[in-house]
Amino acid sequence: MDDLRDGRDDLRVRAAAPEDLDAVLAFWKVAAEGTSISDDRSGVERLVARDPQALILAERDGVLAGTVIAGFDGWRCHLYRLAVHPDHRRRGVGAALLAAAEERFVRLGGRRGDAMVLDRNERAQHAWRAAGYAPEPQWSRWVKPLTE
Repeated sequence: MDDLRDGRDDLRVRAAAPEDLDAVLAFWKVAAEGTSISDDRSGVERLVARDPQALILAERDGVLAGTVIAGFDGWRCHLYRLAVHPDHRRRGVGAALLAAAEERFVRLGGRRGDAMVLDRNERAQHAWRAAGYAPEPQWSRWVKPLTE
C-alpha cells in the first residue's frame, strides 16, 4: 500500500511498520471495543511479518486516529480491528480506512469483504451498515482456542 492522503484535510492512511506496534496496542485499549486473544506484541508482530500491508493505520496531524486489519488469505477478505479514536469519530477516519482496505482486497483479487462485529456494539453495527455491509444471520462464528 502506498502512503496516501485521502483528501479529507490532513488524514494520512498507510500500512503499519514494526515500529508502530506498541502504539497500535495502546491505541486499541482506548479505541477498540472488546479485546482479542491476539492483542499482544507477538500476535501483531506475526501479522505484520506475514502480511506487511494488512494492518492499516490512519493518522491525523501525526497522531494515530484509526486502524483496520485487512486480512486476505488468498480466498477471502476479512476485516478486523476497525477502531477509531473517540476524538476522531464521525470525521471520515473509518470510511478512509475501509476504502483503503477494500482497494487492497480488489488489487489482490478479492471479491467480498467480511467483518467481525460484536453483537453488543451498536455503534459499530451502524458504521458497518453505513459502509454497505450487512449481517448474514444464517452464519455463526465457531471458535476453538488453540492455546491457553
